[in-house]
Amino acid sequence: MGLFSIFKKADTLPPLTDDEQARLAANSEAERQSQAARQREIARATAMKIDAIESAMAADIFNLPEPAWGSQRPPRPQREAGNDDDLGDIATTLLLADEALPLASADDNAPAVEEIAILYANGQSAVAQQMLAEAVAATSGSNGDRSAWWMLFDLYQVSGQQDAFDNLSIDYASTFETSPPPWHAPSAATSSWAGLTPTESFSGVLGPHIAPQLERLRQLAGDNPVLRLEFTRVAAVSADGAVLLLDTLRQLQQQQRELILVGAAALTAQIRSSLTIGRRDEGEAVWLLLLELLQLQNREKEFEQLSMDYCVTFEVSPPSFTPPHKVAMAPAQHLPAAPDRFMLPPIIEHQLGALLPAIQQYAGQYPALVFDCSRLTRIDYACAIQLHSALQELAAGTEGRKIAFRDVNHLVTALLRLLGYANLARIYPHKY
Repeated sequence: MGLFSIFKKADTLPPLTDDEQARLAANSEAERQSQAARQREIARATAMKIDAIESAMAADIFNLPEPAWGSQRPPRPQREAGNDDDLGDIATTLLLADEALPLASADDNAPAVEEIAILYANGQSAVAQQMLAEAVAATSGSNGDRSAWWMLFDLYQVSGQQDAFDNLSIDYASTFETSPPPWHAPSAATSSWAGLTPTESFSGVLGPHIAPQLERLRQLAGDNPVLRLEFTRVAAVSADGAVLLLDTLRQLQQQQRELILVGAAALTAQIRSSLTIGRRDEGEAVWLLLLELLQLQNREKEFEQLSMDYCVTFEVSPPSFTPPHKVAMAPAQHLPAAPDRFMLPPIIEHQLGALLPAIQQYAGQYPALVFDCSRLTRIDYACAIQLHSALQELAAGTEGRKIAFRDVNHLVTALLRLLGYANLARIYPHKY
């Protein structure tokens, strides 16, 4: 044997004994289980974080009711340096109810907002969009004034720019740590019609007693292309009430009346929670009414799912989905029942024309004037001044006359505030 042969590395390691192999396998299995447990803990923690974020984004920061008529003017808060962020939590309706109360942190941005409102009113939407985007970029990352954000949301909405709207929603949720406004496709009701909108407000348990209200709607449908139905205060629906409401909704759709449904989503959820597949206690009409409400809201996927439940429950063929004809949705509003509203057209420009005598006729029939602005996308500067003068005369002609603008987009809201509408009317922008 050579001198260095004793230091030569062995070609192979000695084989493991059975006991060593068993211990090694046990250690490997224990380590694998430990790693799997750690992965499950990480997954659970991630899921909890996602749930917490989604819960926070689902909260509605504007859950305050709109101020009632005759409510006292809230005292003007003392302005303190560096305390502008506190104004971000004030409800939009309160901010717009009184000229003494500015928009949240609006002192620095008010001139820009007013200029943008005028540009948009006069048809220069591209320039207005660019300026709003710059204003939003300037406030991005600071939880302060949201007026420019709301105006840009509305501009994207009325112009059908969904991709830009979605991108802005992400930035909004990140900046303000709350849920962004939902996207609503531009309404199919693009006609320039304006005028009285007959309104019926339902409450309590819908039963046979709603027959006179539904008969009034059917009679008015002949002369009024737009009808408004409010379900905010409905507590439940009986089988008899479901039959009556279902027949009326189908008849109005056949007549191609344009419908504005207030609180339809909440009513749908309420009825859905009372039904159980395979149980017929509520009656077939309640199921069919729920299907009709889903159809009117154009919720086709949910309609198809519920139609199969209906098919199983009553052992009949499932109904087919039919796209609705000119149906607009409005969120539930916990307010006193409003009188018939006057629907303003999508665009008001150049001259009021026939709109002015129609408003004067409306004022002759109702002491309180409620203007429905849910379809109003733009009013130009000249028409806004002309309308303001007309409303001043109507307010002076009847003592105690109340005037309100409901569901106003934030671009129009900024213009109305600029022109002093808050001195003679209540302005209720739609809530974000």
